Amino acid sequence: MIVLLAAILLALGQDAAIPDVGFEPAFENLKFERCVAIAHPPDGTDRLFVVEQPGRVKWFENRREAAEATLALDLSDKVLSSGNEEGLLGIAFHPGFKTNHAVFLQYSFPKLGPKRERDPRTRNIVSRFRMDPDHQKILRDSEEILLEILQPYENHNGGVLQFGPDGYLYIGLGDGGSGGDPHGNGQNMKTFLGKFLRIDVDHRDEGKAYAVPKDNPFVGRSDVLPEIWSSGWRNPWGYHFDRKTGELWSSDVGQDKWEEVDIVKKGANYGWSVREGKHDFKPGPPGPFEEPIVEHGHAQKNSTDGMNSLTGGCVYRGKRLPALDGLYLYGDFVTGNMWALRWDGSKVVAQKLLFEFKMKQITTFGEDRDGDVLWATFTDGRLYRFAIPGK
Repeated sequence: MIVLLAAILLALGQDAAIPDVGFEPAFENLKFERCVAIAHPPDGTDRLFVVEQPGRVKWFENRREAAEATLALDLSDKVLSSGNEEGLLGIAFHPGFKTNHAVFLQYSFPKLGPKRERDPRTRNIVSRFRMDPDHQKILRDSEEILLEILQPYENHNGGVLQFGPDGYLYIGLGDGGSGGDPHGNGQNMKTFLGKFLRIDVDHRDEGKAYAVPKDNPFVGRSDVLPEIWSSGWRNPWGYHFDRKTGELWSSDVGQDKWEEVDIVKKGANYGWSVREGKHDFKPGPPGPFEEPIVEHGHAQKNSTDGMNSLTGGCVYRGKRLPALDGLYLYGDFVTGNMWALRWDGSKVVAQKLLFEFKMKQITTFGEDRDGDVLWATFTDGRLYRFAIPGK
């Protein structure tokens, strides 16, 4: 009885630590086709860039009354986006973008032929592009390919790109797809699939279009690719650096039963496909494995508290809603459930289901220049932001 009472009090305390939160459309006049990334350029402007999965990048002024978005780049004639998890998937601006005009994209290639058969050369491409000096257009002919990663199946492409506070580019990749990691990529340290990579885009090693940072955890080992930062990932869909602490937060989309939220650590192994969340999945290496900070069981029919495909979010550091400061905000593509949790640096001290987004299909989160968090949905093509009821 005492244990039960303690659990009830803890649950009440956790809910009390997180305010009631709702949502509202961020831009009444704008809609996008399958938005998969939202980013702001570090060039002194207050703009937002949106990536549309079929192959387009657009930008607009960060004003609620914004009436139209400008097309910055159209790669739809070459991007493969027939699969639900393929397409133009990620964008990241170089920390020195204001002067070097460099922007990085990740996309699926090549486009399927008329018979729509999967090309055995299908791969994720990570490229550097440059924008014009006025930062209006991404110059298509400026493309420089940095990495090409073969993709055996159409799902689990990851695809997000993020620069860390250390100035290096982080690339999260899924296990190559299908189900159950049939090629064992999650635990294979000789493939990029199922890994986070960390590369230096400002220098070059011999034979590469980039350099490997000398402090990457596996540099000097012949049995591990030196670009690898962490391993054991199924499909990290949505990851983001906390602009205050520098921690890298990521989801990992589960297989049959468990979704998870992780903090990505140097050299850590997150367990897939030996484990799904904290639970055994199939035989494999003994670890050690990094524990998720939170896991969610798959939602049952009519459930209001589960998850089926976790979309990683952002830690709120915006000025507009100070009551949300420090909360990690994340959602579920399938159920539409939106969650928040508070992390004290070593453990979760509060967690709460905020609301169910009835239109579902929450696809991506991003920050504007001032740290306000926005999110997108495939269902209606709009961008949303969080709101405190009555304020």
